[in-house]
Amino acid sequence: MKKLALAAALSLVATGAIAGGVVQPVVEPVVIVEDTSSSAGGILVPVLALILIAAAVAANN
Repeated sequence: MKKLALAAALSLVATGAIAGGVVQPVVEPVVIVEDTSSSAGGILVPVLALILIAAAVAANN
């Protein structure tokens, strides 16, 4: 009789624990920001500056 009462009590406790079901957690997406770089590798601006300086020197002669 004790085993039957214990089984009934455990079944009532177990059904209360799973009565709500499984809720999926809400996870916000992770935003990844990447800096873009040109393939010139930062050489474009100095080259243009040298061309402009050379053009200015050539125009003064």
